[in-house]
Amino acid sequence: MCKHPAAQSRVGRKMRLRLLLLLLLCEAQGHAAPRPNFVLLMADDLGIGDPGCYGNTTLRTPNIDRLAAEGVKLTQHLAASPLCTPSRAAFMTGRYPIRSGMASQSFIGVFIFSASSGGLPTSEITFAKLLKNQGYSTALIGKWHLGTNCHNKTDFCHHPLSHGFDYFHGIPVTNLRDCKPGEGSVFTRGIRVLVFIPLQIIAISLLTLVVLKCLGLLHVPPVVFFCLLCLAAMILGLLLCFLHYFRPLNCFLMRNHEITQQPLSYDSLTQRLTADAAQFIRRNAGTPFLLLLSYLHVHTALFSSPDFAGRSQHGAYGDAAEELDWSVGQILNVLDELKLANNTLVYFTSDQGAHVEEVTTKGEIHGGSNGIYKGGKANNWEGGIRIPGILRWPGVIQAGLVIDEPTSNMDIFPTVAKLAGSPLPEDRIIDGHDLMPLLQGKTQHSDHEFLFHYCNFYLNAVRWHPRNSTSVWKAFFFTPKFSPEGANGCFSTHVCFCHGHFVSRHHPPLLFDVAKDPGERSPLSPATEPRFREILAVMQQAADRHAETLQAVPNQLSLGNVLWKPWLQMCCSSSGLSCQCDRENQAKGASR
Repeated sequence: MCKHPAAQSRVGRKMRLRLLLLLLLCEAQGHAAPRPNFVLLMADDLGIGDPGCYGNTTLRTPNIDRLAAEGVKLTQHLAASPLCTPSRAAFMTGRYPIRSGMASQSFIGVFIFSASSGGLPTSEITFAKLLKNQGYSTALIGKWHLGTNCHNKTDFCHHPLSHGFDYFHGIPVTNLRDCKPGEGSVFTRGIRVLVFIPLQIIAISLLTLVVLKCLGLLHVPPVVFFCLLCLAAMILGLLLCFLHYFRPLNCFLMRNHEITQQPLSYDSLTQRLTADAAQFIRRNAGTPFLLLLSYLHVHTALFSSPDFAGRSQHGAYGDAAEELDWSVGQILNVLDELKLANNTLVYFTSDQGAHVEEVTTKGEIHGGSNGIYKGGKANNWEGGIRIPGILRWPGVIQAGLVIDEPTSNMDIFPTVAKLAGSPLPEDRIIDGHDLMPLLQGKTQHSDHEFLFHYCNFYLNAVRWHPRNSTSVWKAFFFTPKFSPEGANGCFSTHVCFCHGHFVSRHHPPLLFDVAKDPGERSPLSPATEPRFREILAVMQQAADRHAETLQAVPNQLSLGNVLWKPWLQMCCSSSGLSCQCDRENQAKGASR
């Protein structure tokens, strides 16, 4: 049956209207808000009690405080590990470091040599790799500390450029006291055990043999004295070589794959790296970009430029922290100048808590403040893992908001990936959660019902935030033995260790409600918490379920992977191990 002309006209108008709406929808999608830029600022060993916005009244951090006032401040932001290397691996991949093999089973929990073969496996996917695939320009400026080479000194299998960064300018390992002449050594205890004690034994042996020979009680061939003296000379020679060569072989700056300054110079180092970060932003102002500015501050050796030296109320540590804050301000100023602030998500954090054991032989405190929280770097008391967490995105994230829900530095991975339009990898477990629903007030509760706190390879504690409760339960299976007794750290060993006689095991686990007792001063018991055993049972079940998700992977921090390998040693000159060069200015002119 034929339709009436009027009816046909009405149908035609409806079709045209639908087509118009479809075109308008497509047009709107075509002009959707562009993907944001990302500026991720990571301090090294900065305590949660250091910035003014977290309660410090004597350390000047106006730029970090400005970020907090213009964005969201997380007050229960947690590092996935209390040590540099595993924490950074978790941050980059959104996964507990045990999943990537970046969790040590020995006493050495981080990389200390540039010629180590361990590092972040090439099979791991970083947020930089995801964003690069989405057309972002990516840069890492500052500290890496996740390995460099695998089999030879030019394969760069663990290098930032192999993990999604287009540009790298910084140090491949870490900043150490040994990198700055006159600042002491992190190897003092090792030298005492491996050098001084053997030399003492040799000296006592020689003296004993001499006495016995003089008394006619024992015939000692001259070759025995000769061998002992040669052994002592060899030990002393190795010590002198180590002390002489460690700095140039391990403390150097790279730009991409090229060494540009060996050994590195601390002169205006923060200014140089900050200027390079600002230049990267300027070069990429017209395209989406990811900048990870990973500061050397405030890890020892402490340093600062003449503009900041001696200006703070907290000695060399305060000077370095205030220079760090200055650098944050410079980056914010560049974003404002280029009118990029409203389309840039800025994140500020630290890789773990302050290193409370950093005290010089003169009694100068070179570690920061963890505020009211117990412990610090290298242990899972709140002072070791509760870190600054500030995010700013004007117009998208409410300014001045404070969130006291458990969040993790692993959450940055899925947050950044989703905002950049990248799907998450489906072939692996991602332990982080997208922060945007929490930051935008779409949910009031963290997606982390359980968090697992590792001390290197070993599950140290479990955190449980029940969905229908304000409590945040934390159960310790073991805790470090602080020394001396009554101290707030492991001062006799400089850092706390994770196993053996260095820890106390707890049966039943030590239980706290950190929502009510954030300083972890009063462990609960069946007498003080009626649900004590029920709570611990739920947490143990969660730990068991988590353990079932773990797979055996190569240990990147085994002794074999951590120790120095001469064939992996990078050197900017061909004259033996002298390794002296300064090409920073030349490389700057040729940089991208």
